[in-house]
Amino acid sequence: MIRALVLRLWQAVLAAAGASLLVWLMLPLAPGDPVDMILSARRIEEPTAEQIAALRDRFGLDLPFWQRYLLWLGGVVQGDFGLSWRTGEPVWDGLVRRLPASLQLVGLSFAISVGWSLALALVAARWTGRWPDRVVLAYTRILAATPSFVLALLVLQFAVVGLGLGRVLSGGAGATLVLAAAVLGIDRAAGWTQLLRAGLIEHLARGPADVARARGAGPGRVLTVYALPPALLPWLTALGISLGGLIGGAPVLEAIFTWPGVGQHVLTALSVRDVPVIQAFVLIAVLAYVAASLLVDALALLIDPRLRPEARR
Repeated sequence: MIRALVLRLWQAVLAAAGASLLVWLMLPLAPGDPVDMILSARRIEEPTAEQIAALRDRFGLDLPFWQRYLLWLGGVVQGDFGLSWRTGEPVWDGLVRRLPASLQLVGLSFAISVGWSLALALVAARWTGRWPDRVVLAYTRILAATPSFVLALLVLQFAVVGLGLGRVLSGGAGATLVLAAAVLGIDRAAGWTQLLRAGLIEHLARGPADVARARGAGPGRVLTVYALPPALLPWLTALGISLGGLIGGAPVLEAIFTWPGVGQHVLTALSVRDVPVIQAFVLIAVLAYVAASLLVDALALLIDPRLRPEARR
């Protein structure tokens, strides 16, 4: 068990290192001279030669590519993501002021999506082929085909403007947090519900469930005790994979609901091509995905001993 976890941890470290290199490649692959992008971000139209030289020296743009990457990676390990091209302040300082609000949104939306998909999947599997199952299938298919920003705009129009729940300009209001988290969480729950429902139906038709029924176990016990645990493995994997999507999708909803997270900050960085801020946000999202995948692997090893290396010998 420990050997398997160490192996997963080593794989996670390699994945994080590879991700850092890919994120860093955003800079040389971006069109144009980095100095021109910095000047554009700061709205400096006619720079002097001294200003250009000072910018190249301050951001280390005269150094070789590999050396800049190692310096940047060394700084990232210490929590230093460099300087914003737009403001000149440390990137981490700009993000850390807004991260708590974003973490609130992502955490609440993740909890909503997990609980909602689990409840819907259990209802659909319990009454397979009957009207509750058909309602859940229709509901999840409609949501899966609806982009989250469209759902957010509908909620903003009918719930906030129409019913007065929350504020158009939130300013950090709790009602707005719940609405934004519900939109993001319910949107993600659609695919998870379908996956878990399929797993539950599959395991309800297998031998252990049949034996439990023959011994007199009720439908609820068969569903939760004999079908749910093995069906959780692919569902947990999907949760880990989708966590990065939750973080990546949060900025759009934050901008729509004017939630004071990193969303508006990142969108502004995108509009002015503030590459260090974009790099930092993408890397944080990737590291969150790697950490979630590692946690899911550990949970899978605990739930199913057959996945452990010694069980394959």
